Amino acid sequence: MILIAIGSNLPHPVLGTPVEVCLTALETISKRGCEVTGCSRWYRSSPIDATGQPDYVNGMISVQSSLSPPALLRELHKIEAGFGRRRTVPNAARILDLDIIAYHEVISKGDPPPILPHPRMSKRAFVLLPLLDIAPDWVHPDSGIAGSELLEALSNDQVCQPITI
Repeated sequence: MILIAIGSNLPHPVLGTPVEVCLTALETISKRGCEVTGCSRWYRSSPIDATGQPDYVNGMISVQSSLSPPALLRELHKIEAGFGRRRTVPNAARILDLDIIAYHEVISKGDPPPILPHPRMSKRAFVLLPLLDIAPDWVHPDSGIAGSELLEALSNDQVCQPITI
């Protein structure tokens, strides 16, 4: 199973709200070498390690693809750029954020990128909640810890609530 996180906290001048950006990104991914096989609920979450930003909309999709992890990452970066994403400073607000969270059972230290599983995924409720929507029995391939256990281990200070679309 290939898992891709989708997030946004800035509106797009044409596409609209962060929710609309995320939904359009899902459609775009499905036309770029990926067959979407599952989609989580959508969540509203507070920014982590940043202040003064609007809340994020986050979700996750599972896909099937013949693209290698580096090729898939390049494709996702092209999609982000097409939506107007500009990489400036870490944790900056963004129109679109696409991350490969896991690529089957692949473990990679990132040479070539990406690092797999995503290095910060186990510390983020906005990643784990949507992941568990799609794959409730998912186990981290490197640590062997169940996704549900990773979620339980998080502190309660991360605000992440499901939203209705």
